[in-house]
Amino acid sequence: MDQIREIHIAPLGHERDRIAEPIHQHNADDVYLLTATTELSRLTPYQQALVEELDANGISVELHRADLHDLYDVLAEVTTLTADHPEDIVRVNVSSGPKVAAIGSAIACMATAATAYYVHPEEHVPSVAVEPLTRGMERAEVLPSYPIEAISRDQVAVLDYLKRTNTDTYTAKKSDLIEFAEDAGLSFIDDADPANEKAKFALLNANIVDPLVEDGYIEVNDVGRTKQVALTETGENVLQAFRHKL
Repeated sequence: MDQIREIHIAPLGHERDRIAEPIHQHNADDVYLLTATTELSRLTPYQQALVEELDANGISVELHRADLHDLYDVLAEVTTLTADHPEDIVRVNVSSGPKVAAIGSAIACMATAATAYYVHPEEHVPSVAVEPLTRGMERAEVLPSYPIEAISRDQVAVLDYLKRTNTDTYTAKKSDLIEFAEDAGLSFIDDADPANEKAKFALLNANIVDPLVEDGYIEVNDVGRTKQVALTETGENVLQAFRHKL
């Protein structure tokens, strides 16, 4: 039986103790730091010192590139890393980066089994030029969990299909989505084993089209006698965030 590992994920903002203290407190095995650059030499001196300190204590540290000011980019990284550790304990620091990163990290925890925590520092520092924003750790508070229903794998697969298929001169039709679902063995078709085309369209609408339209991820337009399905900008962002489901 594989040993359960302690995994910590933290946006690498202008912090050091706020990241390091809970990692040491929980005896973390693996740490993933989300940062704009994966080159250690381009980090601030105190960020470099953090990585070196964790490494010296036998903790595996990986830098993962992410735009900490892009909610969906942070959401994608956290959900993907969490999915890579289905049997492990995953904790996410929502206090170590900018506000957008905090929101993205918190939403990712709601959509997965990861635990979000917020670190209350002992004191704040006026300048981040040579020092982190805060010093010490007063306490690490586990945030309440409000699970949200993540988009299904079938729905992600359809968004991905639309992203790959639609062009300036061609937009997929509902019939194309059914053909794709059958070829890809998507569960909403395979598990139901519909008896005819009418039943297939009913399943497509109920499981894919209607919920994705309601959430604003796709648009359906009447063109002649066909219904064309287009991916929205929000749908592209959601696809980026949950692509790991594929």
